[in-house]
Amino acid sequence: MNEQQILLAFGGIGVAALGCQWLAWRLKLPAILFLLLSGILAGPVLGWLDPQEMFGPLLMPLVSLAVALILFEGSLTLHLSEWKEIGSVVHRLVTLGALSTWAVITLATHWLLGFDWMLALLFGTLTLVTGPTVIVPMLRVVRPKASIANILRWEGIVIDPIGALLAVVVYSFIISRASGDGLSHSLLTFGGVIACGSLFGVAGGWLLGQIMRRQWLPEYLHNLATLAGVLGVFIAANEVMHESGLLAVTLMGMWMANMKGVDVRHILHFKENLSVLLISGLFILLAARLDLNALIALGPFVLILLLIIQFIARPLNVALSTVGSKLNWRERALLAWIAPRGIVAAAVSAIFAIRLDEAGHEGALLLVPLTFAVIIGTVVLQSATARPLARLLKVAEPAPSGFLIVGANGPARILGKALQQLGSRVLLTDSSWENIRASRMEGLPTYFGNPASQHAESHLDLVGLGHLLALSPSGELNTLAAMRFRHDFGHRLFTLTSSQESRRTDKHRASHEHRGHLLGSQPLSYSKLASLLGQGAELYTTHLTDGFGWNDYQALHGERAILLFARDNSGWVHVVTPESGLKPVAGWALLAVIQPGQS
Repeated sequence: MNEQQILLAFGGIGVAALGCQWLAWRLKLPAILFLLLSGILAGPVLGWLDPQEMFGPLLMPLVSLAVALILFEGSLTLHLSEWKEIGSVVHRLVTLGALSTWAVITLATHWLLGFDWMLALLFGTLTLVTGPTVIVPMLRVVRPKASIANILRWEGIVIDPIGALLAVVVYSFIISRASGDGLSHSLLTFGGVIACGSLFGVAGGWLLGQIMRRQWLPEYLHNLATLAGVLGVFIAANEVMHESGLLAVTLMGMWMANMKGVDVRHILHFKENLSVLLISGLFILLAARLDLNALIALGPFVLILLLIIQFIARPLNVALSTVGSKLNWRERALLAWIAPRGIVAAAVSAIFAIRLDEAGHEGALLLVPLTFAVIIGTVVLQSATARPLARLLKVAEPAPSGFLIVGANGPARILGKALQQLGSRVLLTDSSWENIRASRMEGLPTYFGNPASQHAESHLDLVGLGHLLALSPSGELNTLAAMRFRHDFGHRLFTLTSSQESRRTDKHRASHEHRGHLLGSQPLSYSKLASLLGQGAELYTTHLTDGFGWNDYQALHGERAILLFARDNSGWVHVVTPESGLKPVAGWALLAVIQPGQS
């Protein structure tokens, strides 16, 4: 390929990746499904993309580095405080349960497809992993209970390096069997990978954590230092002991995530964005290398293998792993259904298939199409059915449409009760015990503490919440809360104006980006809202009908009504701002502050 063709290929991959991610967002399905399909379409179907010709010998090293970064990003979310509740289940899922899955897949592959025992064992290790690249997007769509989501997330991240490690051991055994020392060589490889990966991972995590905690680097260099550190640890570990890098970067991320005094949130946000880019590109490139003829040649037994993985291997894994746990049968059923295979299976199978084929092992190249068949089959089936199944089993969390209210003062409590009456979930936070006690007396859920505190990071329950209402009399706290929850709630951040802010110059006033949207059809400060309510103004909910519409409502109340919220016919509550421009219709419910003399 010439330079122009390579540039066009990069541009096409970027456009396809963006299109797949957007389509997944619109259709509420994991992006991996569309990425795989686009890669197959661009590669073996249309012949537009040939990754091997495009990258040459650089392809597999680039794939390995990308997988390392993805695993590190996932391990940054593993907090040991969660292990107390779900540790035993996850521990068994990635040990006893993984062994049972390995055994079932190995037997099925040998008997159904005629693979020799060595290739069947290797395929079993490749396909027992789930992985964060498929689990996390699916969890965003399915939204199961926190207990289920945490188990699946932990399992996906921890099983990736374990599966890769087992694959390395089996691969080493296959290669060394010809020399007569297969078992001893495999045991040495296993011990070496564990020791080397643990040493480099812990050392790298501790050193990078010390650099951040002692502020030896400015914050704007933390992301670059982390990226360089992860790649350095991965490469160094692999140089000392081949294939120990994945374990090293996973332990490195876990160490940093649980290191006291080290805040990894800004790194995590950067790595999340980087992972989206890497996952999108990797799946397209690896899918473009797929040999469709080899996949078709495997025949109908591939479908039987998929059914065995879905209906025997996974349920057996979960049944063994959840014995004696507090999970009910509904939660266990969803756990037994969700286990899609992901990027590590695709990448490792591609690497080992090429090496085994070069070593003269017959049938090794079939590992790639068979692994992709399992990935596509599990992703398609579970993407289409997991959300309806979670709802049927009643283990799905509600849509994130509720309100986190910063402040439990009088006006905040009035708004909180009114939103409850509209059918929305609310949670009030405040550092004043008097305000919290008054809220609880009125039946409002509360969190006692600063919502931007470290304690809130671990204990503030945001399930079902999708909006922030900053109603504290302190403008600085409102701005701080909006900045803290921007990543959780996106643009759905709303606050009251501050009388002090209006008198400040641009140099001293918080920007709109940090402050959030202003609440109310007219600019409304905390002091004005409290004053109106103290002078007799009340919150009224008005239901529009065919006989009394939006124009009638405006004619009746005029400027004396400050519209705050509007619930549409689907039950979604819209937050009204000065620039929202809502046009309610019959069936909507309007919640407004109406001054005395108007009703």
